[in-house]
Amino acid sequence: MKNLGFCLCSGILILFSAIAQADEGFPGRPKYPDVNIIELEELYKRRQKVAIVDVRSEYEYETLRIKGAINIPVASPGFSKDVRNIRGVTNKDVVFYCNGHTCMKSYKAARKAKLAKIDRVFAFDAGIFDWAGKYPEEAVLLGEPLRDTSRLISKKDFKARLLSPREFAARVNSRHGKDRYLVLDVRDRFQRAAVGLFPFQEKWAPLDQKFKLGEYIDHARKNGKTLLIYDEVGKQVRWLQYRLEKAGLRKYYFMKGGANAYIKQL
Repeated sequence: MKNLGFCLCSGILILFSAIAQADEGFPGRPKYPDVNIIELEELYKRRQKVAIVDVRSEYEYETLRIKGAINIPVASPGFSKDVRNIRGVTNKDVVFYCNGHTCMKSYKAARKAKLAKIDRVFAFDAGIFDWAGKYPEEAVLLGEPLRDTSRLISKKDFKARLLSPREFAARVNSRHGKDRYLVLDVRDRFQRAAVGLFPFQEKWAPLDQKFKLGEYIDHARKNGKTLLIYDEVGKQVRWLQYRLEKAGLRKYYFMKGGANAYIKQL
């Protein structure tokens, strides 16, 4: 009996250890235990047999996406209806993805679809970065096949462009700030709520207004000004970096943690 009890305890420990290892690096899995997960290699093998849905913003989707994916932002009012329309044209399983690992949008999308009585839905929670890093031939960057992973901006290169909220504000308010810098708030109108962090010193160009944003980028480049850019939480600007690099801009920085970090500092 003692040996049986020991074996049972050992088996339980091994089981919990396996679960813990499976969830390691994926903090959303314990939070969304009802969501079915599809792993990286499995999705690659089944990529022609499933409907892949990018649930991020249109801007993120247009910057870097899985080849063949369609865009239905999970925050859009018609999300459930649009996903249900997929079922009207195909009987394939539906796979949702976002940025990966710490991004919760793929889980939220899968749960939202299940609540809308849409079956056979999965979350690819490894996300676009893992996918592009391993299968660059099946990823699209700025409208072109990625192919070469060297075109991906590393975390190191992104972090090199970050300024603390204090340092960011110091540059904006410096003696020659208006002559040297062009400050851009790229939050959407709901995040901004008609109030910028630096009144009379900044321009507002939401990421979804690409023409307006492009004009400011061109202005900064032609006039030799350094762009100081902030978003809501410091994550959306990572996608903007691809467009800044493509435009040939070399003088730009982002606020670490975005407007939220700035307000907390105050």
